[in-house]
Amino acid sequence: MNLGVNQIKAAVVAIDLHRGHLDMSVATMPTTPDVAKQVIASNKRLFDWCRSVGIPVIHQVTSYRDEEEIRANPFWRTRAEDPRATRKNVMRHNIMGGPGCTVMPELLDPSDFIVNTKKRYDCFLGTDLDFVLRSHGVNTLLITGVNTNSCVLATTTAANVRDYSVIVVEDCVDSMDGPELHAAGLACIRTAFGFVMDTDAVMQLDGLKSAGRAV
Repeated sequence: MNLGVNQIKAAVVAIDLHRGHLDMSVATMPTTPDVAKQVIASNKRLFDWCRSVGIPVIHQVTSYRDEEEIRANPFWRTRAEDPRATRKNVMRHNIMGGPGCTVMPELLDPSDFIVNTKKRYDCFLGTDLDFVLRSHGVNTLLITGVNTNSCVLATTTAANVRDYSVIVVEDCVDSMDGPELHAAGLACIRTAFGFVMDTDAVMQLDGLKSAGRAV
């Protein structure tokens, strides 16, 4: 399969696989329990394989110093005022020091990288993600995480316009906003921004295993 690069140097960009979405005991903006279980299991399978062939895993974790950093977004402010919104708890979501700002333990390995300055849907905005990727020679991103129709979509778009080759791993992403918006996010991605394939297909890609750790 042609990914548009001469020689693949891959990394996983794992978006918001933290307790704030996936641990039902503390999550402020939870997925459903079934979605959380499936996303965790699929990501663990992918991460274990990637580490075994030398592909680094880079976790993106949303964290805010205080509510004002959240309230600066006008639309998010309206979500907090709508009791019907899936994102109605946005003003108390992942404040630093809270349990939500922690990667799910079963998905974290000491060899992984963590970028914990993410404050908006786009993982590149206001973080050093691009620096980490460029300094380690990465040109191909395996994007996983939540939510498909917001952070995954925004980050895929941002990666595309920065000239990365992007693969969204379909069974490793999902949305707290439901299956229709999950599917809509994937449709937008595969149409204009990157490839969409499942873990089995990723593992069979020519050149991915030989890409190795780019560090």
